[in-house]
Amino acid sequence: MQKILLMISFLLTVSAPLLADTSNRTIKGYVLDEDGAPLPGAYVYDENEHKSVADENGYFELTVPGNVKRLKADYIGFNTLTHDMERPDDVQVLVLTSSTNLEEVVITARGIGTIKNRRSVLNTESVTSQGLTRAACCNLSESFETNPSVDVAYSDAVTGAKQIQLLGLSGTYVQMLTENFPNLRGAAAVYGLDYIPGPWMQSIQISKGAASVKNGFESVAGQINVEYKKPKMADPLFVNVFASSAGRYEGNAVGAFELNDRLSTALFVNYYNEEQAHDKNGDTFLDMPEMQSFSAMNRWHYQTPRFVSQSGVKILADRRTSGQTAHTLHGNESFSPYTISNDANRIEAFSKNGLILDPNRNESVAFIVSGSYHDQQSNYAEKIYNVYESNVYASLLYESEFGEQHKLAAGLNYNWDNYSQRGNVIERYSPQWRDISENVTGVYAEYTWTPNEKFTLMAGMRGDYSSLHRWFATPRVHIKYDATSWLNLRASAGKGYRTTFVFPENSYLLASSRELYIEEDLKQEEAWNYGISASFHVPVKNEELTVNAEWFYTDFQNQVVADMDRNPHAVYFYNLNGRSTSSVFQIDASYPLFQGFTLLGAYRWMDVKGTYDGKTMRKPLTSRYKALLTASYETPLKKWQFDMTVQFNGGGRMPTPDATNPLWGGTFPSFTQLSAQVTRRFRRWSIYAGGENLTNFKQDNPVISADNPYSRNFDATMVWGPTMGYKLYAGIRYNIPKL
Repeated sequence: MQKILLMISFLLTVSAPLLADTSNRTIKGYVLDEDGAPLPGAYVYDENEHKSVADENGYFELTVPGNVKRLKADYIGFNTLTHDMERPDDVQVLVLTSSTNLEEVVITARGIGTIKNRRSVLNTESVTSQGLTRAACCNLSESFETNPSVDVAYSDAVTGAKQIQLLGLSGTYVQMLTENFPNLRGAAAVYGLDYIPGPWMQSIQISKGAASVKNGFESVAGQINVEYKKPKMADPLFVNVFASSAGRYEGNAVGAFELNDRLSTALFVNYYNEEQAHDKNGDTFLDMPEMQSFSAMNRWHYQTPRFVSQSGVKILADRRTSGQTAHTLHGNESFSPYTISNDANRIEAFSKNGLILDPNRNESVAFIVSGSYHDQQSNYAEKIYNVYESNVYASLLYESEFGEQHKLAAGLNYNWDNYSQRGNVIERYSPQWRDISENVTGVYAEYTWTPNEKFTLMAGMRGDYSSLHRWFATPRVHIKYDATSWLNLRASAGKGYRTTFVFPENSYLLASSRELYIEEDLKQEEAWNYGISASFHVPVKNEELTVNAEWFYTDFQNQVVADMDRNPHAVYFYNLNGRSTSSVFQIDASYPLFQGFTLLGAYRWMDVKGTYDGKTMRKPLTSRYKALLTASYETPLKKWQFDMTVQFNGGGRMPTPDATNPLWGGTFPSFTQLSAQVTRRFRRWSIYAGGENLTNFKQDNPVISADNPYSRNFDATMVWGPTMGYKLYAGIRYNIPKL
């Protein structure tokens, strides 16, 4: 009996390697530094030299034999990491530590803060967590100050409303996403860029031109997606306190907790107060609104080897007062103060759930659902406009790979927008639009073909049915070709659509005495977008010179035109009758001139034209060009960082002034802005100080007829430049890093 047991034991010992799991599995994870920032380009490999390269978010996928339990990661300037995978099916988080050998210090630049995704077939760039700390970045609107592609400008001179501009087109033609589902729509689009605090964000992805059909049909100029910090990867505690010379005080806190190896949560809190009155030009109107806001978010992350679930809820209360106040009036006016108030309350909730069906084929199914309620009550002196907006979005997605060359994504989308509008503005102009809603149901399929390592083709088609506009189809195609290891070529073409809700999206126009004329049958906006680009990555003196050149052309088949040229005392909304196009060429280059110092230069030329009352003219209040130069220097041990950005903004056309009594000129001039920041880092905290608009440039008389705001000449929407001068700021960041 003892001999039999010994024989069985021997056979089991000998055959153990043969019985070991030799099937392949795909390991997924992130490579981060000690601050939780992604390390794009980091190498991840196993003992058999199976290798993967982390993308711009630090994310990697690596296929290894099933018996592999250990990974290694390398990145220039960091120690090689050996990582033991206790649960290989979970998302792996690899944290690298900086190498600081006393005999030889190896230095790596943090980068300029914006990364071009080399592997993606889409024309995509990311603003990293490092980039989000290179300027004040109190909120999303201030996250693009150093970005060469995206502009953010004030919509008017008094309310503080802002809008994004991408490819020469306003923000309504940019699909805004958070966590890859549509957000900041309708009424929330007017002030929504202030609703996302900078310290809450992990990264921002910018996709230009025709984007993927997965997220819907509304992308005309592109998509901007915001990724919040993740509970599983965020530091246990991060605190940011900020103050500026304009009287703004802000505090942010993010806390992340891992309850067990599968469940984690994070709590986000933000409060800001900017209630100091400013009227430096003495026109009796506040240069900036007095603002106060509070927001909080709680999100959860649950994960098993085959299932991932993320959910969260966010609340916001935003209060704004602008116009004339007791602090700005001279005391001899014969009229009541022209006061503007905007009070908004908002709640959002979302749930994202993904199930891996077959890890060998990357086959998965996901279900996303989100909802929001937005309550905004506004007074423009005697004009009252209140809007109550509800939105529900749901998406079912399926993805799978069929071999190494073929990938399929397909799914269903549903979106519901409902607006209840009240106040004397609606009663006067559009009483039939007190309550309006739209239901859109869609289906899509997207096929990706990669016959070899150099060529990728992605073709997508979706069909949607709108309760307002019936059936419509959205085709999109993208091609990427790697001509050499240092040259990537891309081309894209696709359609985009959007429904216009005039008052929720343009309520800032009420800061004017212009009469509103709205055509009754406003059709769905429809446009084609075409783009080509080339990215060069050239080795120069052991460093890499990166040059990007791109051209995008947008051609509207229909557009809801906001015509301010026909009559200087009115705005006309009507369907396009003629041509409306945008042609944009951009070139940018970045290069680390020496250790720790990176320089980025960019130039963008824009030719945006539309047909206004039968005349084809350049789009008003849009610059002809923009040039940008930004530099970043980090000392060898990363204790000090210096950042500087110069923007050169070209001139453009103003809306046509009154021929007999012109209150503004026909054009606006070019102007230059300078911003700078210095950061001192310590082990767990850092201090920073800087300034915005250090050239102190201000638009003269941004409020037309400010001395008589109740006259037909009053207009605060003729804004093309900054309304305030320089602004100085300082702040403190403190974090307890994730172990």
